Amino acid sequence: MTALRIQLFGRFCASYEGRNLHSFDAGKVQELLCYLALSRKPHPREMLAGLLWGDSSTSYAKKYLRQALWQLQSGLETNLGPLNQRLALVEADWVSLNPALDLWLDVAEFEKAAASLTVRSGQALSTEDARNLQNAVRLYQGDLLEGCYQEWCLYERERLQNIYLATLDRLIGYCEAKNFFEQGLSYATEALRFDPARERAHRQLMRLYLAAGDRTAALRQYERCLAALKTELGVSPSARTTTLFKRIQADEINDSSSVSGDEKLAISSATNLLPEVLDHLKTVRSTLSNIQRQVKKDIRAVELALIRRH
Repeated sequence: MTALRIQLFGRFCASYEGRNLHSFDAGKVQELLCYLALSRKPHPREMLAGLLWGDSSTSYAKKYLRQALWQLQSGLETNLGPLNQRLALVEADWVSLNPALDLWLDVAEFEKAAASLTVRSGQALSTEDARNLQNAVRLYQGDLLEGCYQEWCLYERERLQNIYLATLDRLIGYCEAKNFFEQGLSYATEALRFDPARERAHRQLMRLYLAAGDRTAALRQYERCLAALKTELGVSPSARTTTLFKRIQADEINDSSSVSGDEKLAISSATNLLPEVLDHLKTVRSTLSNIQRQVKKDIRAVELALIRRH
């Protein structure tokens, strides 16, 4: 078991060798620890002091930073006794979390597990890739540091939530490709819990419901999409979403185990255009035939002219 575990998703929680720690519950001490853990790099002392105690004068901000750094280490040792390692490395001008610590951080593990989503689409994920993304989803127990509204936290919260939603999106695509309908529906529903107006997730749910044989649920999902977009953004669904709805409504989309997602809709549209495409090809063939005949005539005329010259 990792000695020090820090959980930043949802409510802050810290434990050492399985024992919960409450010495970091003080607001600024906890905020300092969270910031150092998230960034995992050295920071100028003056910058940290201004970031966390910006309402105070420079001298007082630096004083409060020194106190918070002392509280970080002393609070840990109060609970556990003297330690061989420092929690934070403090230099004359720089502060960082000790990189030698035996530390498990949920955010770091989440970002590591989600890294594969940048190299493959959901439909192309391997089983191992999907397992990594599933681990990332399990680690996301809630938004970053719920209850904290500092500017730096709000930025990180949005960044990590976007990674989470992108991870869900890849897993939904994987589930569509593998016909894992129930699991795909669960992921898409989770995405809408975080962003009710996420139109892509509404389309994914519509396709998954249809592929699972529940056409009624697919049509009702469009109505939920319509209401969410109007409430959240004051807009109507995109043409892409409306087209999908109309094709489901007209029962024009046939399920195919070898095709998933938007490809099904594209194939359906192409199938309806086949007669028109065939007529166009016949016209092109006729035109080419006429050109070929004209070229033959021109060649023959040139040949005759050359013969007359001689």
